[in-house]
Amino acid sequence: MPRLPPMSAVRVFEAAARHQSFTRAAEELGMTQAAVSYQIKMLEDRVGAPLFIRKPRQVVLTAKGRQLAPAVTEAFEALRTAFAEVDESVQSVLSIATFTTFASSWLVPRLGHFQEIHPSIAVQIAVSAQILDLNQDEFDVAIRTGKGDWPGMESQFLFPSLFTPVCSPKLLCQVDLREPADLLKLPIISPGDPWWRDWLAAAGVENVDLSDRPDHSLGAQQFEGMAAMAGQGVAMINPGFFRADLAAGRLIQPFDLILEADRSYWLVFPKARRRSPKVQAFRDWLLSEVASDTEMAVPEPAPNR
Repeated sequence: MPRLPPMSAVRVFEAAARHQSFTRAAEELGMTQAAVSYQIKMLEDRVGAPLFIRKPRQVVLTAKGRQLAPAVTEAFEALRTAFAEVDESVQSVLSIATFTTFASSWLVPRLGHFQEIHPSIAVQIAVSAQILDLNQDEFDVAIRTGKGDWPGMESQFLFPSLFTPVCSPKLLCQVDLREPADLLKLPIISPGDPWWRDWLAAAGVENVDLSDRPDHSLGAQQFEGMAAMAGQGVAMINPGFFRADLAAGRLIQPFDLILEADRSYWLVFPKARRRSPKVQAFRDWLLSEVASDTEMAVPEPAPNR
């Protein structure tokens, strides 16, 4: 079996590859930039090929560097996880990054059940629309929308992303909605959302240009649904997140058509954390909740009004 290169050099390579910078690697490791460069050069001599392309203000991984970096990063993440798992204080807090609507409409109302089962695990939720790098940020898991193909990540499918237009009963009284094209007679919430184009096309309303509408984008389905309930316009939302509002009549789904987006909801975490007890506990609980959840199936449409 080939001998491993010095771990000090591998450690420096992992930090430099993660930051794409010798300077930032030096700051993280408490070394000089010259020492970082020396360790990288020693590793390149051992490998027999350059691992970085040196540019004036940055370094870029070569093909050999890109081949090596994911395995080295995962190995160090596994080491970090192994040491973290012996620290009970680390295992007592589970940090989750997710979206506003998923957190408020689906996750938070159920967390009491998780904490009943796992009273020793405290949950912290951070809401962000950004796709975070879980190998660098302090979050244990994330809820993302996509196709489940994030490099270095373990991805567990949760449910599809559905969408259909909804509005308030008061707004519905203002227009006789006989066909989908009649929706264009009403104010449109977030008309720049591509879901509008897709749904209208599927409903037989072709070549609709909403660019002349004021694009008051609210940034989250939760806010768009609230605006629709307040009578401000028609919103395009996932009906599964607003099941209670639809059942209570605060929102009306005027047409049966519900489409499925090409991006689904996934639970995501670094592969190196798959054995973390708190991550395993949350994954198992979450998948159990999804399996028993009828709310995220295609809801029964409201009758045409």
